[in-house]
This record gives sequence, C-alpha cells and structure tokens, in this order.
Amino acid sequence: MPLIKFVRNYRDLSTDHGFQFEFSCDVCGNGYQSSFETSKSGALSDALDVAGGLFGGVFHTASDVGNRVHSAAWEKAHDQAFSKAIAEVKESFRQCPRCGKWVCLEICWNEEHRLCVECAPKIGGEIAAFQSQATIEQVREKLRAKDLTVDLDLDTPSLATCPSCGAETQGGKFCPECGIPLVMKKICPRCGADAGKSKFCPECGMKMG
Repeated sequence: MPLIKFVRNYRDLSTDHGFQFEFSCDVCGNGYQSSFETSKSGALSDALDVAGGLFGGVFHTASDVGNRVHSAAWEKAHDQAFSKAIAEVKESFRQCPRCGKWVCLEICWNEEHRLCVECAPKIGGEIAAFQSQATIEQVREKLRAKDLTVDLDLDTPSLATCPSCGAETQGGKFCPECGIPLVMKKICPRCGADAGKSKFCPECGMKMG
C-alpha cells in the first residue's frame, strides 16, 4: 500500500475482477465508496500466483481475495487503484487539526471554525437541540401538574372483563352476563376494610383519596 495520508477507517472491497474501496468518517461512521475499477487482468489465473509444485495449483477454493497470494502485477494495480480511490473521495473529508480525526465534510465538519463538530459543535444545531429538549421537558412538567382525569369515571372501567364470568363489558356498573357489580372497591390502606364509595373508612374513619 502506498503511504498516503488519509482516513484510517476504510474497507477494501476489491475482488479478482476489479478494485473498490469504502472510506468512513471517524465521527459519524458515514462514508463513501470509490468507483469500481475493473482489473486489467480480468481473470483469476492472471491475478494469482500459480505455484503448482509448492501449493498444488491455483487456489480455487479461496473465497476472500484478501487471503490469496497475488502476483506482483496485481498488487501494483491494487496500490494504484487505492491511490486513485483516495483522490476521488478525499474532497469529501477534512482532517481536524485539533484531534486529528478525518471527518465527512457534509455532516461532521464545522467550516466556520475549521474543526470537527466534536471539537467545535455547530452552535445553531446545538441551540435548536437544547430548545427542543427544553420544550419537551416543560410540556411534561405542565402535563404532570394538570389533572387529566377530571372527566374520567375512574370507578367504572370503560372496557373490562367480568371477574366472575369473564365476559367483556363496555362499561356500566354491572356485568351484562351475570349481573355481578363491576364497580372497583375502595380498600382502606390503614385497616383494609371495604369503604365502598364512602369518603371516609366506615371502620377506622380514615379519609379515602
């Protein structure tokens, strides 16, 4: 590989039929693939070293091009293709002079400060994010403070299953199948007595909520 200053995050997608590389941003992980360049050899026998006496012939069973023994001509073509791929995608990246990371120009580069967004976040985007977060938090606080159950009949379930016969009900105080009361009982938290609909426990006098 030629000594070329560029991202450390890349994948070699080359095959025996051609060369292609994928370069990724050090921050967000997004990236770009270089254009596929067809190998001039175009055949497996041209791409691999044939060493019949030592290896027993061509490696027909090898599936990964990176694990094969290639000829010097193939390696040279591979290096040239890699250099060409870097030149093709390099303009889409910038190196941060502060942290040294190579980042994508579109998302992770702060052009105003000439730094990556980790070293110099984009203020406009940060303010918008904080405003959105604060708005959500304030909405939650207001909803928690507001009584949203005023118009709800909490004693009678709007859709329930009868505890006696298992029939589904659409509301009401009694099961339409067996007639058992469906009104939720109020149990006194102090003595455990059934308070019914009373505001105070008939046994110990505790106020029911």
